[in-house]
Amino acid sequence: MLNTTLCYIEKDNRYLMLHRVKKQHDISKDKWLGVGGKFLENETPDECLLREVKEETGLTLKDYRLRGVITFLSDLYEGEYMYLYTASSYQGTITDCNEGVLEWIEKDKVKELPIWEGDRLFFDELQKDSPFFTMKLRYEGDTLVESSLKYH
Repeated sequence: MLNTTLCYIEKDNRYLMLHRVKKQHDISKDKWLGVGGKFLENETPDECLLREVKEETGLTLKDYRLRGVITFLSDLYEGEYMYLYTASSYQGTITDCNEGVLEWIEKDKVKELPIWEGDRLFFDELQKDSPFFTMKLRYEGDTLVESSLKYH
């Protein structure tokens, strides 16, 4: 199982979203996501988060919160444990990202974008400011066939 992070940086009721359009062989090609990525050896979730956000956006997070852990299972791809964060404070200037285009999107418009079906479920939890949660999302191909949610 892969270990990854994903962060939605917040500002003025908007999220900084990454439109994945630059990588050739990207399972998220043309989808909109937060920023983040895979753990390097010996990294904690927070260390991975801070490094990935800096690499993809040029920003240094000052205030961030772990919101949940999502387990992705798939018949096509390696399984993944994704540590889901939101961030409300940062410093720096946004730079170009080699994985796609960064854009501030109104929070209530995010679910209208082409995003993974399961992402819609955890966006609901972020919007409700739910307590820490774990979520299971199981895909067959690109279709979500099972989901479960538990608050902690």
